Amino acid sequence: MSPTAQRFPSRRRFLLGLGLMTQIAAAPKSAVVTVLGDSITAGLGLPARDAMPAQLQSALQKMGVPAIVRAAGVSGDTSGGGLARVGFSVGNDTTLCVVALGGNDLLQGVEPSKTKANLRGVLQKLKARGIKAVLVGVGAPPIIGAAYAREFNAVYPSLAREFAVPLYPNILAGVSGNPTLIQRDGLHPNAEGAKRIGQALAPVIAKALNSRRISAGGRRPG
Repeated sequence: MSPTAQRFPSRRRFLLGLGLMTQIAAAPKSAVVTVLGDSITAGLGLPARDAMPAQLQSALQKMGVPAIVRAAGVSGDTSGGGLARVGFSVGNDTTLCVVALGGNDLLQGVEPSKTKANLRGVLQKLKARGIKAVLVGVGAPPIIGAAYAREFNAVYPSLAREFAVPLYPNILAGVSGNPTLIQRDGLHPNAEGAKRIGQALAPVIAKALNSRRISAGGRRPG
């Protein structure tokens, strides 16, 4: 084989590799979304592929939002548990943290002021690390006591205003009370319920990620 013939394959491989590298460089970088929560986000009773974090990632991908969603939910965790582990459960490469805690506080009758203090601590720690947040609440039914329910339900909008973060008021909105979307325990979403939550939450996350990219570019979010 002549030297000229040998050079052409090498050149083609070089150009092919250069083109591939250009495509990789031009591809949008996937944001890392970490979901810090309890059994609802941990997917209690479900395989990981059906749990809310995986459903959220799927919903974001269908919207054209490149994101990797990491599950950091621990069954039984209260807001205090989330505060204790936010430093190691939320990786430094996290773009956005979904803070979805408080359901077990509600079940255990934790004072709303304590829940608020714990969630404030979580948000403060995230802010100090430069990690954006979306706050996800849980609705307290009046049956547990009207005064307690009012105080508890006020925790999430108050913190959202304080930290200027997006709020999704009730993680089980449209799911709780629907037997076709809840497991037999009457509390945790089944696969279809987790899918509904992921689909409902995805636009909030997408908007928050988009606002972060605009801000990083030196423009005010619209």
